[in-house]
Amino acid sequence: MRTSRTPRTARRRLISVATVSAVSAALLSGTAAVSVAQAETAAPQKAAAPQAPVERLIVGYKSSASEAKSNSAASADAEAKGREAGEDLDFQRRLGTGAALVDLGDELTEAEAADVIDEFQADPQVAYVVPDRLNKPLADPNDTEYAKQWDLFEATAGMNVPGAWSTSTGSGVTVAVIDTGYVTHSDLAANIVGGYDFIADTFVSADGDGRDSNPADPGDWYSTDECGTGTGSSSSSWHGTHVAGTIAAVTNNSKGVAGIAYNAKISPVRVLGKCGGYDSDIIDAITWASGGTVSGVPANGNVAKVINMSLGGSGSCSTATQTAITNAVNRGTTVVVAAGNSNANAANYSPASCNNVISVAALNRTGSKASYSNYGSVVDIAAPGGQTSTGTANGILSTLNTGTTTPGSETYTYYQGTSMAAPHIAGLAALVKSADSALTPAQIESAIKTNARALPGTCTGGCGAGLADAAATVAAVSGGGSGGGTTFSSTTSVAIPDAGSAVESPITVSGVSGNAPSTLPVTVDITHTWRGDLVVDLVAPDGSVYNMLNRSGGSADDVKQTFTVNASSEVANGTWKLRVRDAASADTGKINGWSLTF
Repeated sequence: MRTSRTPRTARRRLISVATVSAVSAALLSGTAAVSVAQAETAAPQKAAAPQAPVERLIVGYKSSASEAKSNSAASADAEAKGREAGEDLDFQRRLGTGAALVDLGDELTEAEAADVIDEFQADPQVAYVVPDRLNKPLADPNDTEYAKQWDLFEATAGMNVPGAWSTSTGSGVTVAVIDTGYVTHSDLAANIVGGYDFIADTFVSADGDGRDSNPADPGDWYSTDECGTGTGSSSSSWHGTHVAGTIAAVTNNSKGVAGIAYNAKISPVRVLGKCGGYDSDIIDAITWASGGTVSGVPANGNVAKVINMSLGGSGSCSTATQTAITNAVNRGTTVVVAAGNSNANAANYSPASCNNVISVAALNRTGSKASYSNYGSVVDIAAPGGQTSTGTANGILSTLNTGTTTPGSETYTYYQGTSMAAPHIAGLAALVKSADSALTPAQIESAIKTNARALPGTCTGGCGAGLADAAATVAAVSGGGSGGGTTFSSTTSVAIPDAGSAVESPITVSGVSGNAPSTLPVTVDITHTWRGDLVVDLVAPDGSVYNMLNRSGGSADDVKQTFTVNASSEVANGTWKLRVRDAASADTGKINGWSLTF
């Protein structure tokens, strides 16, 4: 173990992993994700972030290897491989997954780093070796009333959250927000429990020390080019606090915003600071938050059943990160991640592309994929993320701070990004877990996807199962909604005239006691060549009208989906009608059938 170290200021400004050789390019190539300070909709297309040499490696040994169990053996192995490659390697610590973090010593050239990697790869006792990449928050900054939270309740692209609150509010569930930490806010304080600061690098931590039990966010601002040539400067984002507010801001307290799972608790786990955060810290944070053991860190007294990671970087999911996530899921923790903000295939970003996560794309206020959001087959679900090019009210409003560098006064601000979409799903996962504590992460993911609504708008490239519906999902796992009850159906075909009067299809409901539920599932099967022409309403027995679709969803597309209606003020028994009108010319269609489930 070496006793002295050469200062490496430049290396602490690592932004991304460099391409080092043809042999090791798959491990070491990539650029950093868009940072909090980089505007996605207001700024022109940016060039790729500058690259920097690899700083550390994460080495996973096979379980039979002595290096997998012994720190001294791992240290000796690092030194030996360093000698073979002509470099001074240093075993730093054991990660929560059992992998070894190895420092590459003084700044290496691309060829020198490739030599080191080749030495590890040639060892049959090494399961994997990956760079300790730097991850970035995935949001773009853009007040204080519930009426402004369109993302929770609007019929078009809202997530139908209020309809779930009569059944679940998240009680008994802790959500770990693995992010920039937490800056004090009175609209969150009652729901904050103990967390941890996992940032080991003091340059990145920006709080004067390394790892400790205080996850307070000191600010992640940086000066011009402090994070690398061409990176500019940025004010503090207070990103983790914004994310936490969406999940569990205190509600019904006559101030500010409402949280999706407002009786859940937030454990702030700090991994992102100045210029981003390292995989090694994130891996340990995932391990600890889910109840695993991390050397040198006290046991977690607030084990999370849900983890939110609104962060990421370019490059597919590494074995090191995947191991931590798989272990967390095996402990019973649901892991929710942001798909990324590069308008690219999420398969090329991490942790968005990891297995056993719920990867979340972002929608704008019309229900289409936000222009910045990543997409693709690895995306599981979509949720409101906002798009502020047409006004800040189209962003996601949550808790924040006015400080441009260090903390100032508490406030509320609109942000946009997949960072804002992910906590909507983390909040929903907390509602679901609270409604049925026996559910596994796989069952929670399945419930969210199965009960999603078809996208109101469009998503080229794939946005998973659709727009998450909180009310329908909670109803299903609670024995209501699509998960049970009595279904009344009509299979009578009704023609829809082109640009004509509304047509109606009736269903008579009888034998149901009391009123209809607050999460009444209405399953509709309509064939039409232009979905965007249609107005679709549910008409209650007393004549009250509930609009479910109002000329949204774009071009050639049938309407085959389940809507959720709050019909709790309506008597269940009587004749209900599906009313459909074609509001434009040149297209016709028909109602094939529909159903109600009580």
